[in-house]
Amino acid sequence: MSQDPWNEPDLARNYIREMEATVRGHVRVHVLHQHLLEHLPPAPATVLDVGGGAGHQSFPLAEAGYDVTILDPSAPMLERARQRLQQLPTDARNRVTLVEGNGLHAQEAVGGRRFDAVLCHGMLGYLEDPEPLVDQLSRCAAPGGLVSIMTGDAKTLATRPAMEQRWTEALAAFDTTYAEVRELGVRGRSDTVEGLSGLLRDRGMDPVDWYGVWLFVDLLTFGGVTLDLADAEQIAAVELEASRRDPYRGMSRVFHLIARHQPIG
Repeated sequence: MSQDPWNEPDLARNYIREMEATVRGHVRVHVLHQHLLEHLPPAPATVLDVGGGAGHQSFPLAEAGYDVTILDPSAPMLERARQRLQQLPTDARNRVTLVEGNGLHAQEAVGGRRFDAVLCHGMLGYLEDPEPLVDQLSRCAAPGGLVSIMTGDAKTLATRPAMEQRWTEALAAFDTTYAEVRELGVRGRSDTVEGLSGLLRDRGMDPVDWYGVWLFVDLLTFGGVTLDLADAEQIAAVELEASRRDPYRGMSRVFHLIARHQPIG
């Protein structure tokens, strides 16, 4: 895995298509947005979106009144963000700042500024070692601020190969933290809620809650079903409920963990 895979134009294009033209992309944005609104301080709190790409997750926050900074190393992704930014209302557009830079140097890239919330959705699994990025996320969170991480769940890695009837690979997946090549064409690494919570605690963060992200969408897609964008809102409503409830959240291939920076004093 590259330390900076998102500078590959094909990967950026595939990601943008996934987010803008698929049910899966719609579900991700909707489900994570609802999770965030349950935990974020009121607008106009400040939000740093590390690896925020074209702004699919953070632009809705800007429209809701939050002051958003997107930090991303990929020129193609930031170019798409600039294009999409023009579609926002003027007041929301004025609340968005785009910064080109690597999340592994996030603190330096934002000039030491600390934020009320730091998002990192989908980036951790593309790094061999998660600790340097987790360290940067915690350093960028203000005292009492949130860190929001979405990443692959190592406990459910057998799901995709099993749904695709690749039984040898499914059996091997029970004892690894690495997935096969993912939907976007890059091999990824996964974490566990417990392991990532431990890394955050070591850096002064208290885990608050965790959720699933995709469940039925993945099971259906990997089972060969083509989902209709016309059903996206209904599907997202079902996925949101599943994301919050046991046992469903633990069955998802991806989890969303929110932690709070311990206040000083």
